[in-house]
Amino acid sequence: MEVLFEKFYKKIEATELRFTRSTMDEINWASRLIGIRGARGVGKTTLLLQYIKKNLKLDGTSLYTSLDNIWWAEHRLVDVADEFVRKGGRYLFLDEVHHYPTWRQEIKNTYDDHPELKIVFTGSSLLELLDARADLSRRAIMYDMQGLSYREYLNIRFNLDLQIICLDELLEDHIPLAQMVNRKIKPLQHFEDYLMNGYYPFFLEEENLYHHRIEEIINMVLEIELPLQRGVDTAYVTKLKQLLQIVGESVPFVPNVSKLSNRMKINRNTLVTYLHYLKEAGLIAHLYKDAKGISKLQKPDKIYLENPNLPFALAGKNAGKGNIRETFFVNQVSKKHTIEYIDKGDFYINNQVTIEVGGKSKSTDQVREISNAYIAADDIEFGNRKRIPLWMFGFGY
Repeated sequence: MEVLFEKFYKKIEATELRFTRSTMDEINWASRLIGIRGARGVGKTTLLLQYIKKNLKLDGTSLYTSLDNIWWAEHRLVDVADEFVRKGGRYLFLDEVHHYPTWRQEIKNTYDDHPELKIVFTGSSLLELLDARADLSRRAIMYDMQGLSYREYLNIRFNLDLQIICLDELLEDHIPLAQMVNRKIKPLQHFEDYLMNGYYPFFLEEENLYHHRIEEIINMVLEIELPLQRGVDTAYVTKLKQLLQIVGESVPFVPNVSKLSNRMKINRNTLVTYLHYLKEAGLIAHLYKDAKGISKLQKPDKIYLENPNLPFALAGKNAGKGNIRETFFVNQVSKKHTIEYIDKGDFYINNQVTIEVGGKSKSTDQVREISNAYIAADDIEFGNRKRIPLWMFGFGY
């Protein structure tokens, strides 16, 4: 176990605290068992290490380890946890648990056997708590983690402290709020950079390899995670990647499942199930006319890529601006709000608000007769009345 502590302390030493995610404040760290799901690259590991560095002592009572380390091929989690607790351990942080085959059973046993121990674990977006041998769903409090909001991107890149703007505030007072932000930075100046290169925190590293790393994430999900965790046939991996490219080029993608299933030579129900898995994996987002009671075999009414950086990585120059705008809106707003497809307007939020997304010349004609309707307009610094700058919807978390 000394090897684990050595690796842990090296990681802590290299962890910076200059910027922390808003997710840090959303988690109830007092809970005995916490799970954090999220797509690759969104910052789960950094979140754990920053929490430890800010709040816990490095006196042997805390331990972080990643279960994708080869060390775990010859060691059992329950045995390590037992030894850790005997030596005074109180806080156990387990990263990338989906790489450890019996993680559910062993975390359950550890949780039940050591009531004095607090456990935090992370895993992919596909992480499920229930299997035939162990049910963690009644024990663990789960959180889902996204990539950076536009607000967080500006804060981390320019060392700012821009605050969250909730949706009700935005709709009511967007003009003074936009003025407040513009006094600190020109958000429109950096908006396109975020849309292309700002969702994943690793934009801070080698920028010229940014989209290459996104492609690696996509390939890892399609070629390894979906086949292992959802039983997706590897023969369809190439076709699923082609499907993602089509979604990235569309404005938006309205699926004709019958045509797609014929084109991909795949059963209709299997295709709809695979679309559901792609959503679970954090690669696409689904919109429905009625978001209640959605089943795995119900086809979505609209499909978007999960975040605005993905179309650039998958479709390159063919990524349409309208697609990027709507993808950004869905990605940023859906974290805290219900979004549905609607016939008049683009989006229906929380069964109350209609939003039409467009460029700076977008008129209010399409939503003029709709009560509680707004335009989310790109390429403007400030709005007026029912016209709100699109970038402001990136301040919701």
